[in-house]
Amino acid sequence: MLFLVIGLGTVTGVNVAIDKVDNLEFCISCHYIRPTIYKEYKETSHYKNRSGVRAECDDCHVPKPFIPKIISKLKASKHIYHHLIGSINTIEKFEAKRLELAQREWTRMKETDSRECRSCHNQNAMDLSLQKRRAKVVHRDAEENNETCIDCHKGITHKPLHSEKAKEVEEADDDDNFIL
Repeated sequence: MLFLVIGLGTVTGVNVAIDKVDNLEFCISCHYIRPTIYKEYKETSHYKNRSGVRAECDDCHVPKPFIPKIISKLKASKHIYHHLIGSINTIEKFEAKRLELAQREWTRMKETDSRECRSCHNQNAMDLSLQKRRAKVVHRDAEENNETCIDCHKGITHKPLHSEKAKEVEEADDDDNFIL
């Protein structure tokens, strides 16, 4: 019984502590997030849209289930470590690593079938008849090919980063063509 009480107390305490740092204000308190990522985010439909529903950093980047949330927070602590040792402690250093960090996040989202996207967007609730023709086709094809949200929507919030990745892929394709 004592172990159960201690366990529940620990889980509750950890959840409360995580909730204190899982919010927009905490995320943008980082000196290199505010002028870069936050500025991009404010230009997206996740920030301002006709429905008034806002997705904030933690909605996309922090899993809701407890165990994945804890794992995510442990992995995220590497950002603090790298900030302290000086590898991402300036805007310039952060920007130099940003694509690599994004690719890790895209991989994580792919591996979890875009779990965080689906906490707000329910594919079964999508009415394809209300979508534009291209969106209907793409969503239908994605479902048939077992693709997930992040496969197509990498640039939904962090557009400049996605554009950089697209440019990198194009350049790689150009290099391949050159070799042939």
